[in-house]
Amino acid sequence: MQILRKVFMLLGGALVAVALLVFVLIGPLPWNNTSRSFAEIDRHFRYGSIGGESTNGLPYWIWKVLPDMFADQLPVDASATDYTAFGFLQEPGEDMPIGFARSRTSGIDVVTQNCATCHVGSVRTSTDAIPELISGMPSHNVNLQAYIKFLRDVADDSRFTSDQLIPYIQAASGGLGPIEKLVYRFIAIPRTREQLTHQRANLAFMDRQIPYGPGRIDTFTPYKTLRFSTLDSQLRQEELSGIADFPPIWMQGPRKGLQLHWDGNNDSIDERNKSAALALVQPTTINFASVHRIRDWLLDLPPPKYPFPVEARLADRGETIYNTSCAECHAFGGSKTGTVEDIKQILTDPGRLISYTPELASNQYSLFAEITYKGEDQRFTHFRKTNGYANLPLDGVWLRAPYLHNGSVPTLAALLSPPSDRPQFFYRGNDSYDSVAVGFVSDVASQQNHNYFLFDTSLPGNGNGGHLYGTDLPDDEKLALIEYLKTF
Repeated sequence: MQILRKVFMLLGGALVAVALLVFVLIGPLPWNNTSRSFAEIDRHFRYGSIGGESTNGLPYWIWKVLPDMFADQLPVDASATDYTAFGFLQEPGEDMPIGFARSRTSGIDVVTQNCATCHVGSVRTSTDAIPELISGMPSHNVNLQAYIKFLRDVADDSRFTSDQLIPYIQAASGGLGPIEKLVYRFIAIPRTREQLTHQRANLAFMDRQIPYGPGRIDTFTPYKTLRFSTLDSQLRQEELSGIADFPPIWMQGPRKGLQLHWDGNNDSIDERNKSAALALVQPTTINFASVHRIRDWLLDLPPPKYPFPVEARLADRGETIYNTSCAECHAFGGSKTGTVEDIKQILTDPGRLISYTPELASNQYSLFAEITYKGEDQRFTHFRKTNGYANLPLDGVWLRAPYLHNGSVPTLAALLSPPSDRPQFFYRGNDSYDSVAVGFVSDVASQQNHNYFLFDTSLPGNGNGGHLYGTDLPDDEKLALIEYLKTF
């Protein structure tokens, strides 16, 4: 009997090995790989793939069950028990939040992220209103740092094993097929843990940073560690205070030739887009067709109109004030619009500017080397180190709150106040709109079982000083200017 048992065990092991070998050989064939795409462009923007399935994709069923299995690792102030705990927006009938794409590679479904992760936001005209989801708007709800830390922490958890994950996957999936179950047990789960553990090491710098909160991200430090193998010990502390707000991305056509990114370090829309995509994919796996399709749609995508009444006579007065005091730097066609204002002049927090180093600008020229698309060289040629922040057009400014590059000022009313009168503390992540101060409600700690993020302007990189323009206007002129800005 012992001999027979050993024979059956050997045969079983051989069958497993053969099954896995067949899967590995067949999986990569073209007809077994799909990159998620949609005919309707806004839906494609929200759920389509921009590439990265083979290098950055997380196996779908592992990703799907993590919040359930590791509920104790979710943010302590979150009431949700799925990925909306990190502020991701979930539409009815969708199996994943906005900003995630489910594609197929090597025979299994994988999850990647896309542009909508950072560029779809929500707004409610009252606390009990249904949120309106707006593409191109900053994702001021999403706490990406918390999501990244969740993934790296679960990978370091002793429960992240095939024996413990498989039951959750079987329950969620309704039962994997025998081959796919073997793939998950012997390949997908071990590789995913290894992948996330490697990511944990590359993002160790986050342990030296302040909490980002929703709607903000460190744009360039991950470049240094993930793309150029910079060690955490090589990063100066002052480089780690460059946490910035997600920007809006509508109306890209009129921005051609302007200095882009908060610090104006590039004036090429295509390079800016590829640079943003590299936060999610490797240079060799970017889906250029998808990225360019989204680019073309964004060229003339307008921001939504302000949803509340505007006092026309007051706005007319505000237009005159705007043309006198603001248009030179912020109107399309203004003489200084899209140019960089010296940090000594604008006086806003320098953290984001410091984080983008001359060394990084130089290193970026090596990205996309020898990669072409439709015969065109894709390497970067436009990145430059600057000495300040770019003057931005104000289209859709009512939806861009909080304000300044680091999101340190909650409303337009506060931005037109002297820095000493701006709130030192306020709450971020609320999508209820404040039509009086023009911005999102920022003085409420919690609402409908949801706790908001307390933003502290005294922390490194969070300074709310500078941009003194308009702060010395009489109060009645400030009100008129704000009324006019609602029409943008």
